[in-house]
Amino acid sequence: MIPGLVDTHVHLGYPAGPPAADPSAWPILTPPEERSLHVAANALRCARAGVTTLRDLAADSVQLAVGRAFDTGVLAGPRLLSHGQVGMTAGHGDLFVPPHYPHRPPTADSPDECRKLVRVWARSGAAGVKIYTSGGVLSMGDKVGWRNQTREEIRTTVDEAHALGMLVAAHTHTAEGLDIALEEGADSIEHGTGIDPRHLDALVERDLPVAPTLLINDIIAEARRPVSAEAQAKARDVVALRDAGFARAAEAGVRFVLGTDASGQFVQFGDQMEEVREMAAMFGWSAARALRAATSDAADAVRLGGITGRLRAGLGTDFVVLRGRPWEDVTALRVENIVAVVSRGRVVAGALPA
Repeated sequence: MIPGLVDTHVHLGYPAGPPAADPSAWPILTPPEERSLHVAANALRCARAGVTTLRDLAADSVQLAVGRAFDTGVLAGPRLLSHGQVGMTAGHGDLFVPPHYPHRPPTADSPDECRKLVRVWARSGAAGVKIYTSGGVLSMGDKVGWRNQTREEIRTTVDEAHALGMLVAAHTHTAEGLDIALEEGADSIEHGTGIDPRHLDALVERDLPVAPTLLINDIIAEARRPVSAEAQAKARDVVALRDAGFARAAEAGVRFVLGTDASGQFVQFGDQMEEVREMAAMFGWSAARALRAATSDAADAVRLGGITGRLRAGLGTDFVVLRGRPWEDVTALRVENIVAVVSRGRVVAGALPA
């Protein structure tokens, strides 16, 4: 038996059934009532794969509503934390939508707009916000090295979020973007592929969690699934920078945690155990260390360490029963070895042994 896994970086707002013809357009062309069913189905698919806590880093009212339904027991499902985006026009978060389409996620293009958008997310019940300190891989028409927002805008976002008790997750793929995230006080690093020796002391001293999202960048770089030539080229550049920096960071003691960037398009809902195995291989971890990154360390990263992520009296009843001993042999950490998953005291997959 192990604690339920905690995935600190997912995107649930995509189709739960057959792949959409245009996955980027699907969320903006599908009414929220319909999307809510897909979000719940995707979350439950993760739960059946042993993931009892999820953090959606591009959430809107749909993820917030589904999370409340899980919290109140209307649906049996995992813990679902939602972060709203605070990014600029023509930034990574804005460029998943065709440029002339009017119904798009909100953006913020001044310190005052950033502060207001953080307050809107706080009012909605979001646990935090996501900022961008570099461009991205799947966003259309940008470059990974682009600056996303000014220092003053980012500083204002972080200040307001922290004033309202919210966490700030920073998307970054470049060394310069990581400089900004560290200097402006982000609470977690998403991707972090530009980690440089100059960052290691600060990351270790602050025990700042880094979600390396290994599988998705490899899948896109190698075009294992259909992907644009633009995205593949950007992913190849990102992966070329990544491995040596990650190896140094792991050796220095940087706290890497489970974060898959799963959306069902490249990384599937239910691929979390594969991501953990990939992390163990890349970082040279023991099985126990890899499990900690996916459970207690990840729970601490999203401020749920006092609720879940450990098998301890008084914490939430979130656990996975498996065949084998994955705490001794990480290759045993596989969905096909799951006997039962219990999330918040409810069996959501399999059956508990008699």
